[in-house]
Amino acid sequence: MSRATAVAGGALRPLVAETTAARIADRFVTAIALGHFVVGQKLPSIQELAGMLEVSPTTVREALSRLAALGYLKITRGRTGGATVVSQWGPASDSMVRRALEPEWAQLEVTLDCRSLIEQQIARTAAERRTPDDADPIRAGVRGYEEAEGDREASRLADLQFHRAVAAATRNPQLADLSVRLRHEVSLGFEAEPYNPEVRAKAVTQHAEIAEAVIDGRADDAARLAGIHFSLTADVLRSLHQRTHPIPPATPPAETTES
Repeated sequence: MSRATAVAGGALRPLVAETTAARIADRFVTAIALGHFVVGQKLPSIQELAGMLEVSPTTVREALSRLAALGYLKITRGRTGGATVVSQWGPASDSMVRRALEPEWAQLEVTLDCRSLIEQQIARTAAERRTPDDADPIRAGVRGYEEAEGDREASRLADLQFHRAVAAATRNPQLADLSVRLRHEVSLGFEAEPYNPEVRAKAVTQHAEIAEAVIDGRADDAARLAGIHFSLTADVLRSLHQRTHPIPPATPPAETTES
């Protein structure tokens, strides 16, 4: 079973061959709307993206061409070329996000719940089992995220470093591996958390609070704070889902005539 289908029954199902490029394009637009990639950011190479999404480079190339034609990306050629995000939301976003999220939304909700439970247990176990050697890597992750400021890719890498350091303190490699696989699931395969200035500001504070709770051995606090922190991703995903599924206006009651 592939990494993308290994968790909670697989929130990311195998893609149908004849529609793979279109579905990958939908997933990219969703990732951009979530802030996995931001305007001005250069995407990873086609080979890296193909590895993340477990599809061929040809499929990724076709998907990126579609997005360039729709105005989401600018593609430049040459040794230093690549695809750069130029628009976070466009006329096609509503329908593309809906197609990406709706078929597996119920399963994604299950995965989000699973992740919240697992990450709380990871933080609790880390606080119970940490050693003095764990403090420096955990605090380095906190500092790295703070210092990344507006650099989206640096923030993503520092966020990953921080959570890996906390997971490593559990002394349980399977828990650490499960944390990575759940991140893969909820990020639609892009290995990134939702990102915007408000989310980043909250994450800066929450990382520091979780770090000190783990290092101090306050297991209950660490678990509670992790639950709050990982709700950031769930809330942004649910908000985007609701944005593309507006509640229809209530139907007024039918008029009646008195005899």
